[in-house]
Amino acid sequence: MPIVAQSTETTDWVSRFADEVIEESERRAPGKPVVVASGLSPSGPIHLGNLREVMTPHLVADEIRRRGYQVRHLISWDDYDRYRKVPAGVPGVDESWAEHIGKPLTSVPAPAGSAYPNWAEHFKAAMVASLAELGVEFDGISQTEQYTSGVYREQILHAMRHRADIDAILAQYRTKKAPAKKQQQKPVDEAELEAAEGSGAAAEDDGSSGSAGYFPYKPYCGNCEKDLTTVTSYDDDSTELTYSCTSCGFSETVRLNEFNRGKLVWKVDWPMRWAYEGVVFEPSGVDHSSPGSSFQVGGQIVGIFGGKQPIGPMYAFVGISGMAKMSSSKGGVPTPADALKIMEPQLLRWLYARRRPNQSFKVAFDQEIQRLYDEWDRLEAKVADGSVLPADAAAHSRAVRTASGDLPRTPRPLPYRTLASVADITAGHEDQALRILSDLDPANPLTSLDEARPRYDKAEAWINTHVPADQRTIVRDEPDTELLKSLDEQARESLRLLLDGLADNWSLDGLTHLVYGVPKVQAGFSPDATPKELPAEIKTAQRTFFALLYQLLVSRDTGPRLPTLLLAVGQERVRTLLGE
Repeated sequence: MPIVAQSTETTDWVSRFADEVIEESERRAPGKPVVVASGLSPSGPIHLGNLREVMTPHLVADEIRRRGYQVRHLISWDDYDRYRKVPAGVPGVDESWAEHIGKPLTSVPAPAGSAYPNWAEHFKAAMVASLAELGVEFDGISQTEQYTSGVYREQILHAMRHRADIDAILAQYRTKKAPAKKQQQKPVDEAELEAAEGSGAAAEDDGSSGSAGYFPYKPYCGNCEKDLTTVTSYDDDSTELTYSCTSCGFSETVRLNEFNRGKLVWKVDWPMRWAYEGVVFEPSGVDHSSPGSSFQVGGQIVGIFGGKQPIGPMYAFVGISGMAKMSSSKGGVPTPADALKIMEPQLLRWLYARRRPNQSFKVAFDQEIQRLYDEWDRLEAKVADGSVLPADAAAHSRAVRTASGDLPRTPRPLPYRTLASVADITAGHEDQALRILSDLDPANPLTSLDEARPRYDKAEAWINTHVPADQRTIVRDEPDTELLKSLDEQARESLRLLLDGLADNWSLDGLTHLVYGVPKVQAGFSPDATPKELPAEIKTAQRTFFALLYQLLVSRDTGPRLPTLLLAVGQERVRTLLGE
């Protein structure tokens, strides 16, 4: 009997699905491990949209584990799918790879320079490494291994015996296609389809329909290895199958009860696996809600294999800041590895945990990442002081730990925007970065950059890879004498007030108080006066003062937060550049 540690986090979507999945699993297979599943196709870079295919069942599986149940999270690597096209923008790949279109992904050469034996293994490896960093436990299943070793032989023979029943189900939806005119008005977006299907198999046909009738099985050609084949005859009793290849003209007759070079077509393959593995929970992309989608059709076909359709929430698209929905068919699409270079795994987990599967969201690669980190740090503070709301506490808990324990974290999680500014200004000089970061809190100085890692490294990577060169901060070498000479008395007084207060306020909080206080003092107010106590003109005066400091320090009207910038430049150099 499992020890049911009923979660107090009952207000979040993960707990609700966990309740439903446990109940359904006990009904279908009492006493056996709960089975949840994901499917990924290593047909190219596996992007952040595909990660939702994994994170949704992972979070549910992890909640079930926390309650003391045994769970299997299967990830089916659809590496026996056909190679459909040459993805754009993949390093080490050119148009010569087009000759492999139609072959299994595991029969396609890896990109030039890869250390992996084939295309599928190359793209699978990056995802496996990212899932390990994210704390995702799973059982990986290679569909190449399953099919070529004969694991599914009985299921294939069963599908061939019931091909008329399968064809009848598929025919219900073939007749419901929209008229050609409507399709032209609103064309199917391949990027949407690929992201939604998850497995990357959306473009597969329903089966082999030639003069001999319908067959839900596609052999890979024994000569050219491609799936451009048509079954021309099949005998149920002997399992003798004849096919011909439209690519190279090859044909042969084989016995299907001994033949392991082919696969069920996608709309039959997926429900077959539901039944074979006993899957209780598997999400699917938004396009599965349409008539004739793989999930909907699979719900009927799975009965032919003696199984039941899993609980299958629809998940919405994941985008990135400043870009449209993602598809691995396009080059340069961010992957989990790209995201983990600039953000800690806790933050990335949180983005997927805090939104219900049917809610879309964006992963930030631009300035928005700083706001996201601010929001995360505020959440951490609320968790620490006990003021957090239950749903937010649940999302936080799922982000920072799994049933196996806490994820590694930064010992001193300094503000991301501060770390980014320091990395920007110091340009890789770690001794300078440590000097500045030590000054942030003089009462509790940082003694080693390792205390700020890995967050510091993530912020530095973001600065170096996602901030355009014209937005980088370059501190002046010499004072801008022309600008200093042109200043009126009020501007000069503002600089004097700042310089006079530097020594006594040399910390992040102190300099923040100082730079905001100078315009207040000039207007006759206390530096401690709150915005409610000040006229609106003070904000204008502050903006003017800040712009002057930026011009004198970095020759721009804007830049990193001024307190951080001043700490980075250092007192002596600040005094020189401000004309003391």
